[in-house]
Amino acid sequence: MKKLIDVYPYKMEGEQPHFLIFKRSSKKIYGKQWRMVGGKVLDEEASWEGALRELKEETGLTPLKFWTIPSVNQFYEAKSDTVHTIPAFAAELSGDEEISLDDEHSEYKWVSIEGVEPYISWPEQRRLMKMTHDILTDQFLQILPEWIIDIS
Repeated sequence: MKKLIDVYPYKMEGEQPHFLIFKRSSKKIYGKQWRMVGGKVLDEEASWEGALRELKEETGLTPLKFWTIPSVNQFYEAKSDTVHTIPAFAAELSGDEEISLDDEHSEYKWVSIEGVEPYISWPEQRRLMKMTHDILTDQFLQILPEWIIDIS
């Protein structure tokens, strides 16, 4: 069974995160849908390594901070009769870099958590974006040291 990952890139504007979302190319799976970074983990990779690779492939960027979101994206795919349990990662970007799209996407945009709804159709992706937002903005929550992945 294929191993998948999700990456939720964001930049901080003041004290609020804005999420980087991508419109899928019409020639790819999930064509014309707005999504975050996602992909398959290669056989020799750990899930976090695959997530970092996919982020670099789909944006050309290396994050300032890379961490595990303490939840997973889980859904059932009828076509393959498979329940997917997908690790989710957050990637803080400076927001100043030029984004280099690969052939999987036709455009990108930055959205606040309030702006996610018209674009992101998958409930689990919305939930994970909201969780990331809450961890970054709620005074009683924080990114725990155990979640941070050292990519230096």
